[in-house]
Amino acid sequence: MKSGPNVLITGTPGVGKSTLAQQLAEQSGLEWICVGDLAKDNNFFDGYDDERDCPFLDEDKVIDELEDMIEEGNKIIDYHGCDFFPERFFDIVFVLRTDNTVLYDRLSARGYLGKKLEDNVECEIMNVLRDEAKESYPKHLVHELPSNTTDDLESNLERILLWITAWKRDNGC
Repeated sequence: MKSGPNVLITGTPGVGKSTLAQQLAEQSGLEWICVGDLAKDNNFFDGYDDERDCPFLDEDKVIDELEDMIEEGNKIIDYHGCDFFPERFFDIVFVLRTDNTVLYDRLSARGYLGKKLEDNVECEIMNVLRDEAKESYPKHLVHELPSNTTDDLESNLERILLWITAWKRDNGC
């Protein structure tokens, strides 16, 4: 039996997934796994996209690595994509959303340029990751959260902590 829920935090790069996940882990006791870091640490890549200046994730290797960890429960998974994760992995999915101007400024400050910057802002405008989550998981598991300000961060943190508490109560943990 799992000792706690598995939570997915997803959304376009720059929406605040890692910031929220880190604070959530500190306050909830759940373990935070950043898929990007997991992939870097284990070289879970399959080629490189020169135009967007980023590696291609080897999704099968990521899933194999996460399988036993997810079974234990008590995990926060942080990644921009979600359609390759099995539905059974998560008890809830949070999609962070950010206004385009805020997102543009955040990504520019990270050094995103050209096609990489344009594609990520367009991804948010077109609801790509929200739609991916809604198509990959039951609708009742997918929740959109605004992520524009520190007030949004605090509100999201509080909301997710309440959800975790309720999940643990309802599942006898």
